[in-house]
Amino acid sequence: MDAATGVEDKRNKMENHTPDQGTDFFKDHSAHYIKMAYRNDRRERLEKPDGYGKRTGECKDTIETFVMVENGKIKTVSFDTDGCINTNACANAVSMLAEGKTIEQAWKITAENVIDYLGTLPQEETHCAELAVGSFYLALSDFQRNERDPWKKMYKKY
Repeated sequence: MDAATGVEDKRNKMENHTPDQGTDFFKDHSAHYIKMAYRNDRRERLEKPDGYGKRTGECKDTIETFVMVENGKIKTVSFDTDGCINTNACANAVSMLAEGKTIEQAWKITAENVIDYLGTLPQEETHCAELAVGSFYLALSDFQRNERDPWKKMYKKY
């Protein structure tokens, strides 16, 4: 299996998720969690983001986060992931929690905030919240570097 096939397999697993036998996925999770888990409108790669972060977890899921800032506030947070449905839910939650915040306020978003926001993220999947927030922090750091040295941004490839 090559890298491209592996990514496609994970994406198909998330998009065609079927709950495990013996559990009732839709009873075990809130409507809010399910909405975040299946939401894909924030899942896009931006060509010239103001900030970019990429992180891969021990589970081998990867999240790439793209941040756009306008007038000192986060205007857009989008992401791409090859991860599971829980990773998708967490990345969406970070987007929802961050948009409209100042950079200083955004630094205060934690994995615990994401877990609370989702409400029914399984305990064994909390690493997905840490992964999403970690990628977001890398995007914030990149934004701040770009603010200090704006000329470097035009040479970056995402």
